[in-house]
Amino acid sequence: MFDIQQHLKNLPAKPGVYLMKDKNDNIIYVGKAISLKNRVRQYFQSSKNHSSKVVSMVKNINKFEYIITDSELEALILECNLIKQYRPKYNILLRDDKTYPYIKVTINEEYPRVLKVRRVIKDKAKYFGPYTNTGAVNDTLEIIRNTYPIRTCNIDIQKSIKNKMRPCLNLHIKKCVGPCVGNVDKDEYNKMVEEIILFLSGKEEKLIELLKEKMKKCAMDFNFEDAAIYRDKIKSLEDMMQKQKIDTTTSDLNQDIIAMARANDEACVQVFFVRNGKIVGREHFILEGTMEIEKAAILGTFIKQFYMEQEYIPKELIIEDDIEDSFILQEWLSSKKGQKVIIKVPQKGEKRSLIEMVRKNAIEYLEKFSDTNKRKYEKSIGALDELKEILGLEKRPKRIESFDISNIQGVDSIGSMVVFTDGKKDKKEYRRYKIETVIGPNDYDSMAEIVDRRIKYGNLPDLILLDGGKGQVSAVKKVLKLHNVEIPLWGMYKDDKHRTKGLISQEKQIELDKTSNLYRFVAGIQEEVHNYAITYHRSLRNKSLTKSVLDDIQGIGEKRKKALLNHFKDIENIKKATFEELLEVDGMNKNSCKSVYNFFRKG
Repeated sequence: MFDIQQHLKNLPAKPGVYLMKDKNDNIIYVGKAISLKNRVRQYFQSSKNHSSKVVSMVKNINKFEYIITDSELEALILECNLIKQYRPKYNILLRDDKTYPYIKVTINEEYPRVLKVRRVIKDKAKYFGPYTNTGAVNDTLEIIRNTYPIRTCNIDIQKSIKNKMRPCLNLHIKKCVGPCVGNVDKDEYNKMVEEIILFLSGKEEKLIELLKEKMKKCAMDFNFEDAAIYRDKIKSLEDMMQKQKIDTTTSDLNQDIIAMARANDEACVQVFFVRNGKIVGREHFILEGTMEIEKAAILGTFIKQFYMEQEYIPKELIIEDDIEDSFILQEWLSSKKGQKVIIKVPQKGEKRSLIEMVRKNAIEYLEKFSDTNKRKYEKSIGALDELKEILGLEKRPKRIESFDISNIQGVDSIGSMVVFTDGKKDKKEYRRYKIETVIGPNDYDSMAEIVDRRIKYGNLPDLILLDGGKGQVSAVKKVLKLHNVEIPLWGMYKDDKHRTKGLISQEKQIELDKTSNLYRFVAGIQEEVHNYAITYHRSLRNKSLTKSVLDDIQGIGEKRKKALLNHFKDIENIKKATFEELLEVDGMNKNSCKSVYNFFRKG
């Protein structure tokens, strides 16, 4: 038995991370502290100064663990990683997990290339971005490659020249000057690269001027089709690079401008990515679990969770309010970037005006989010709330696991488990089981076996739904009792037409309203677990078919075996096939048909 008061006395006055756990050993909160002793004790003192969220969390704490670190910075990094790994119920969670494209100029190579990449690494190349609009990146690369004939391949240039390798098509269609054949002036090539870097750095006037000259020349030559193409490229370039230009005196700096809006239990953080004085993109992020949380804590949490995932860190973060752990966050971001990063909270002037613009965008998005996502909410979280009420659960089920059995006349019996987290499919958590201890088509014992094997792995769900009726529920109930665990357990039963009808336990049966979101949610889970089981069962049957009697026939390899099975569907039909019918199969000739025909008629 974990004695909380005794463990509180033994807490060290050192920096570290603490993990709060519930009675099922699930991690429900992760936090960091300069002094573990002082911070963790605060939760178990008088609750009059605690928010309702903290009060609710403390009621569910069954025990806690902690990890000592050498510094507060190490604690911050560990905290971020653990929150990402466990996504605890009572932490503020960043819903979005996005990565953004960058444009990379490989100046670390003898003849540089221009590429779209997703990661920034320390390889002495130049990176531009991030760009939130992938289409704009593709347009930019197309314009660059159509205007500057630089290489796109990754071959070894010197090796190509030495071995006199044949150049690719790009040289012949004048899309590349062909450094691989060795007839390129390196200085001229580097001039093109310098112009591309100027363009990507915001000095695009020269490139636009060049395109205009080409457009005029095409028009003078009555080549109106190409002139129209250049016209469209110029417009695309101007739309992307000029439309969102900021009138700023700090255009040489790269900045992220961050502001937020909030409503109920959600907050929307808006980020404008400013590079060389221009907005190259903007993005919104939804954070959940922000009820009664101060703005400083929300913004601080966003910065930790967002920049933990980002490869590129700008020189400045311009934020609307002071945040928690500002000093330690600056230290962490600086160490991640490899040079000093500054977090600023402007009170007036140009930067404050930018903050207000970003904040208005956050407010606007949150209002739209509330409208457009209402139905999505009702189908997921809303359905979970309905499920909580109708089943009499203590809390909204965060993790639901559903199980099903599939077999055909007892052959290749298998089990499947699908997982729904916060009302959404969590496919990385899906599992499949081959039945090991049950002989013959016994769904009850097979269901009991796979749940028994699942329970041994911990991280237990908040609710178990079985594809089946009272028999399956009774069989699994014995397993839960054997392991001394209490998990709400219900079966999803069907009507005479094999359609979802309702939920059933050992004590109660609930027929669901077919017009409700809850019905659609439960039916979706039942369909998902059933299809997952069937798909696995088919794959096993297909494998067993491919390892068949056909392997013993001379002249029948993998291709012909697959062709025969695809054409005739099973071995029995192949056995009955006439010589002429065998000859109709793709890839079969007279000799192979004769081998198959005679094989099944020997003796």
